[in-house]
Amino acid sequence: MSSNVVGLVKVADGDITSSVENALGLIGFKTSRKVESVFIKANLCYYWDSLTGYTTDRRLVSSLIDILRKKYGLQDADIKVVEADATAMRTSHVFKMLKYEELAAEKKVTLFNLSEDKVIEKTVNVNNKEISLKIPKCLLNLHGKDLFINMPKMKIMSHTTISCAMKNLFGCMAAPRKIAYHPMLDETIVAMNKVLKPDLTIVDGIVALSSFPVKMNLIVSGFTPFSVDWTVSRIMGYNPSRINHLRLARREGLGDSKDIVLKGEDLSELRKMWPHVNAFRLKWQNRLQLKLLRTYCRIVGDVIPPFLEV
Repeated sequence: MSSNVVGLVKVADGDITSSVENALGLIGFKTSRKVESVFIKANLCYYWDSLTGYTTDRRLVSSLIDILRKKYGLQDADIKVVEADATAMRTSHVFKMLKYEELAAEKKVTLFNLSEDKVIEKTVNVNNKEISLKIPKCLLNLHGKDLFINMPKMKIMSHTTISCAMKNLFGCMAAPRKIAYHPMLDETIVAMNKVLKPDLTIVDGIVALSSFPVKMNLIVSGFTPFSVDWTVSRIMGYNPSRINHLRLARREGLGDSKDIVLKGEDLSELRKMWPHVNAFRLKWQNRLQLKLLRTYCRIVGDVIPPFLEV
């Protein structure tokens, strides 16, 4: 099975578990090796529920845990759901507020804050720029007995156009003030994807985020974040080659769009479900709102949520 295959599965009758199984089957996912540890990187960028389109649905994570144990024989694996602190989000709070603590207790898995791990400094060259990254040791030292799963949310973002698999790996950065990387955000996203190589990506498109939440009832599966993001951007109606971090990723050798193989739902039908977004209007509208918000925050001494900053 090609590493660039991408599966598109609709969630039928609310049966998330069967839909995840189908998504894994479409891409031929297997765990032939002995797996001792599983790291699941959810997208918990802020304190808002998955129905807003911002965060990974814990039901999807729950279903994946069940499938890994029952279908792939990982009953004895140490499973961790991981996230890192951000500018205006603390992982310890978000785990509690989004009920991931309840999930961990029910499924007997561990919650881990990547920002509390030992930090390894790593310098990566992207687009002829040296970018210094702060990587959690646990993700940098993955080996053959570890399984790293990327579980992003499907959404738009004014600065990067889309936020999905590649952007979720940027969220693994141990440094809480990720806003410091925003002047070179596209390069930093690519740099993180040069360092971190998930074994599997499962996208939560059950409720995705356009200019408003959209009930897509969609799960996207794949092996390479580039192939997944290229496909997701097409569903959203964008030309992927015009999205900066995707274009840069292709140039840096992270993937080739010509090798992507789609399986499952018809992409053109999914595209019909996605509301049209005027990217130019959205960008300038967000810039104006952010300018006003920054002024407000300077006056009251508050902080700006990281998803708004980008």
